[in-house]
Amino acid sequence: MSAKNTPASAPTTAMYLAAGLGERMRPLTNDRPKPLIEVAGKPLIDIALDTLADAGVELVVVNLHYRGQMIRDHLRARRRPQIIYSDESDLLLGPGGGVVKALPLLGGAPFFVHNCDSFWRDGIADALQNMSAMFDPARMDALLLAAPLGKAVGFDGPGDYFMAPGGALKRNVAKTDAPYVYCGVMLCHPRLFANAPSGAFSTVQLWDRAERAGRLFGLVHDAPWFHLGTPGALAATEQLLANS
Repeated sequence: MSAKNTPASAPTTAMYLAAGLGERMRPLTNDRPKPLIEVAGKPLIDIALDTLADAGVELVVVNLHYRGQMIRDHLRARRRPQIIYSDESDLLLGPGGGVVKALPLLGGAPFFVHNCDSFWRDGIADALQNMSAMFDPARMDALLLAAPLGKAVGFDGPGDYFMAPGGALKRNVAKTDAPYVYCGVMLCHPRLFANAPSGAFSTVQLWDRAERAGRLFGLVHDAPWFHLGTPGALAATEQLLANS
């Protein structure tokens, strides 16, 4: 791996959400956590960590719950980026609560949050570098990577968001047809999590708050994004990658 020409403002920290039970991916997750499932011959967690490192990230906080020791063992020899752990063995906190618990480890600067099943191919430019270049902490609390429905491979259902010129997002609360799907990676300022609920919760409610304040934005991804929610979706992705 070698670092690319990253923007001067590129975040150097990230959170990788690895604690989930992976229930929809069973039986593949009966004996392993979802981040260790392979796509194109490589575990999902390694794909994500390599991508983050190439975008300039130096430190990644990985949260652990289901089969967390397997993840620790898998990453033991990794040197780049640096890995530290946020242990949720006693209580699974969900994506929002997991980040809140890890905030003291993430520092006070903007950081990426990467879902364990987020997988994409870059287009003309690198998606994370594009996010770093677009993110403006003076007017944004969160910037979500968003795929057009036509490039969301394996996604079934209405889109998640509408997007205004300039990138401001509006959530598809009515579940009608919306043109964009959340790709499972965001760049956010720690203030997004100010006065967050305690315990387990979804980040969506914080995005809704940022949206009401006009501080939730999206960046359109210009290449395919793969929704790896089930064994069938994983098999379809592997077939598409083999044929491309």
